[in-house]
Amino acid sequence: MLFITFLEFTVLYMLGKPTRLGQLNSSLGCALFSEVPTLVVTGASLIGYDWIFKFRLWDLPWDSPYTWLGAFTGIDFCYYWIHRANHELNILWAIHQVHHSSEDYNFGTAMRNSVFQRATNLAFYYPLALLGLPLPTIAVHIAFNYLFQFWLHTELVGNLGPIEWFFITPSHHRVHHGANKWCLDKNYGSVLVIWDRFFGTFEAERNNEEIVYGLTNQPQTYNVIWHQFFYFVEVYRKARSMSTWGDSLKALFYGPGWTPGMPRLGDPSTFTDVKAPRVKYDPRMSLWMFLYIVSHLALALLAQHWTVSHYMMVPSSTVFSVIIFVCVTVSVMSALFDRWPWAPVVETARCAACILCFTTRIIFIPAMDTAILVVFSASLLYWTMMLSFSIMTKKIK
Repeated sequence: MLFITFLEFTVLYMLGKPTRLGQLNSSLGCALFSEVPTLVVTGASLIGYDWIFKFRLWDLPWDSPYTWLGAFTGIDFCYYWIHRANHELNILWAIHQVHHSSEDYNFGTAMRNSVFQRATNLAFYYPLALLGLPLPTIAVHIAFNYLFQFWLHTELVGNLGPIEWFFITPSHHRVHHGANKWCLDKNYGSVLVIWDRFFGTFEAERNNEEIVYGLTNQPQTYNVIWHQFFYFVEVYRKARSMSTWGDSLKALFYGPGWTPGMPRLGDPSTFTDVKAPRVKYDPRMSLWMFLYIVSHLALALLAQHWTVSHYMMVPSSTVFSVIIFVCVTVSVMSALFDRWPWAPVVETARCAACILCFTTRIIFIPAMDTAILVVFSASLLYWTMMLSFSIMTKKIK
């Protein structure tokens, strides 16, 4: 996925449509952050599915092609309703909005997910256990379903003709990611388009109107942590502002556009109608700083994947340390992109802490530990010099 994302980045650059580096960095940061709880959440969800499977109504043979076809159809049907619920329940939208918060539409957007998304989604597949669909068929088709969604997030693929009668395509999914009023709450499907057509949520792409991507009220920041949690605060404020307990509950479980006296999903005529062109958030940054940020995100990715692959062999303290390392790294790197004034100070402290940590041989591969130690030592030296120079300049002034 990373390779295809950077390949698309190169193609777009050659076509004169360069991707904003900050937005791509933010999407990759969200992807990295969202994978932190994967192992625990997925394991717990699979145990839950296996327990419900004991009460199944039918015994379906796992090696039958009809069982696998049923699993494919069931997973795709459930995903439609999972996705629709994520848009129509305000508390779930607080989670899912992370995926829609990119103002660019590319393969990086496909990996832009909430840290809570997997935990909320997997429970929706539990009814399939009662139907007798074995866990292996479900696990495989959930993986294929999400893999199929990856290629939908691109503007390089146009209309695909008759294929669009049966399958979700990039054209359909571009509409889903639009902030234009006519795009809202449309095209929830993952693989098959029949669910949207049958339940009345299908909308074709319009050639005469440019799609504006992102949220209707777009946050002006690349900060990954902010994107993950800011809307929970909005939901809390909305619920607290209501005059009755009933309305407070509706603020949680009705649509994001609902207000008292309106239908469950709100009145579409009152929704913000976003039109192109909309100015995109794009603070400028030097190429070397972008490379610095990408390299440190790559180190966080390396540490996370090493921990996952050695999960049964490393102490829990190491796992906890890596989780903190990944979360802090993602937060500080996006803060550097936003040019937050406290970011250099925190980055200096992060580099110092990482040097202390890696001197204990956390990865237990001498060459790798040494290389990482050199990188963080050089980074610490740079930020220390920059902060010292900044302090001296202020004193001279």
